[in-house]
Amino acid sequence: MPQLSNITNRIHFRNLRGDLFGGLTAAVIALPMALAFGLASGAGPIAGLYGAILVGFFAALFGGTPTLISEPTGPMTVMITTVIATLTAADPVNGMAMAFTVVMMAGVVQIIIGALKLGKYVTLMPYNVVSGFMSGIGLILIILQIGPMLGQAAPKGGVIGTLQNLPGLIAGIQPSELVLSLLTVVMIVYFPKHLRRFAPPQLVAMVIGTLLSLTLFGAVDIRRIGEIPLALPTLHLPVFGANQVRIMIVDAIVLGMLGSIDALLTSVVADSLTRTEHDSNKELFGQGIGNIVSGLFGGLPGAGATMGTVVNIQAGGRTALSGLARAAILLVVVLGASGLTQYIPLAVLAGIVIKVGIDIIDWGFLKRAHHISSKAAAIMYGVIFLTVFVDLMVAVGVGIFVANILTIDRLTQLRSDTGVTAITDNDDTIALSPEEKLLLEQGMGQILLFSLSGPMIFGVAKAISRQREAVQNCRVMILDLSEVPHLGVTTSLSIENSIQEAVEGDRTVYIVGAKGQTYKRLAMLGLLETVPAKCFLSDRTEALRQAVADLSRRLEVAKPSVDLSLPLDTPLDRTVDA
Repeated sequence: MPQLSNITNRIHFRNLRGDLFGGLTAAVIALPMALAFGLASGAGPIAGLYGAILVGFFAALFGGTPTLISEPTGPMTVMITTVIATLTAADPVNGMAMAFTVVMMAGVVQIIIGALKLGKYVTLMPYNVVSGFMSGIGLILIILQIGPMLGQAAPKGGVIGTLQNLPGLIAGIQPSELVLSLLTVVMIVYFPKHLRRFAPPQLVAMVIGTLLSLTLFGAVDIRRIGEIPLALPTLHLPVFGANQVRIMIVDAIVLGMLGSIDALLTSVVADSLTRTEHDSNKELFGQGIGNIVSGLFGGLPGAGATMGTVVNIQAGGRTALSGLARAAILLVVVLGASGLTQYIPLAVLAGIVIKVGIDIIDWGFLKRAHHISSKAAAIMYGVIFLTVFVDLMVAVGVGIFVANILTIDRLTQLRSDTGVTAITDNDDTIALSPEEKLLLEQGMGQILLFSLSGPMIFGVAKAISRQREAVQNCRVMILDLSEVPHLGVTTSLSIENSIQEAVEGDRTVYIVGAKGQTYKRLAMLGLLETVPAKCFLSDRTEALRQAVADLSRRLEVAKPSVDLSLPLDTPLDRTVDA
């Protein structure tokens, strides 16, 4: 078992003042966001608060990014909202308990990813896919808050249900709550920048919106959060439904992957601000523990929050102590001021979530994507559509698949054009020394110099196969692998076919520069038995010398078969009976 010092985040007290102020600032921002996300998820505002406290504390303690602030985020809220809706519809009695179980299972998934040291691969996604995914998340948050913004309960059925019930929502609009929502968004958008250092706009908007609802709209019946029970969270043991186990496992994997991506992308942001480097696998370990504990006590899942992390760093936070302080301060505030939260209008929290959705949308790339690349723009719009109307992970999976296929196709074209060259005379496509040029000319078109360079990915196999005719028209083939650092399986098989065809056609094959992984791959294919050891050379010039000598011997043996009536410039392959 690893030592605790190797697991827990490195904490020291040399930056105590900065860490405490960073934690305090992040806690003030977290309060309205946690209430809003908890309410939006369907689990209730208290679940959002517990998620902010528990995920934030344990992720800070065991994570690998000292300045990271973890709490419920927009993408995680969207995903857990879907999970809660699905499981409560299937089992109204145990559905919520199963949803919290999914949160715990997602934490286990994150720990497994970290234990397998796969953290560095999690964020290897094309930007247009990430941009489309995040923009889709932003649109989902906005759409799901249309009902609360208009003063009504959010319709069942998620995005599709909201859009289908849009005429009814508009018909039943509550003007006072709409005004409060819009006013909340406007206050956050136009909050003076020089005041943001002293008070977060979300908190100011929530306080002002609540006061206006009690004064200006005091005579109007406005929907509010209601009283939050003043008590520590209770333990929620895992609950599994016999008919929902498969769904729960899939949802846990998706939630765990989404949380990993969300957290590690924010860790990269933290690195850029602090000029440090995080430990991806350790961070996933901390995130996993945080989500397991949050699920055990009925909290929402969380991940690295960009807004909280940036504010924490800007306020002076530099170690994990800031995250621990934030969780402790938030717990004290929640327990001491829970009675005040009951007056907060749901419309105000809806306005806060809508502003979060607006911020998540990648407006900058949306404006420029079609100018940069039409294919990249098409992938981005496709991911947005799938995210909003189909499924989050389907969107990411399809987007990555299409983007990778296009990338592989482009790389294949580049590798085929520049990495695969076959010549029988000096045509300057391969840089040759004067001696090599002379030797190749002496071959009179019967020596094929087949040069490969760069990584040989599977898409290059087709380009190698296209040289089959050139191989058939020569007497000696020199395969130059000196500049091949990596030989893929598919390309290896294509090379094997070319060599076997050459050997079966009584052609001499020389292999030059095969070393390291390339040599091992050829050996594993059994080519050491097909091609004599003396034909494996390290120098191309020496291979050309031996090729010319071999060709001369062939001509000596074949002299009786030469038709002397043919012109002297007739190619050798037409005069020599192999």
